[in-house]
Amino acid sequence: QVQLVESGGNLVQPGGSLRLDCAASGSTFRLNTMGWYRQSPGNERELVALIDQYGTTTYADSVKDRFTISRENANYTVYLQISNLKTEDTANYICYARDIIISGKEYWGQGTQVTVSS
Repeated sequence: QVQLVESGGNLVQPGGSLRLDCAASGSTFRLNTMGWYRQSPGNERELVALIDQYGTTTYADSVKDRFTISRENANYTVYLQISNLKTEDTANYICYARDIIISGKEYWGQGTQVTVSS
């Protein structure tokens, strides 16, 4: 089994920055693509950014100029550097990972709350 634990969420002012961390534990050898989704009240979960084990990244159009995803393969940690935060970025940011052995199997963290408000 795999566990994903996020940290770094906070209350920040518009224009501010944050870094979110997600640490994977357990059977991490099963993981390839990792990344972040987010969900705000009343809205569906949406993709933020993904990164595979080779460093190839995918971003949602709404964040690609402000968010940077990175990872440390040695310890299966994924980071999301967020800059120029906007009020619409307010959401629960949820870590995600994909199983390389069982096709279609996914793992999710509990999330870390980011609130952007003045």
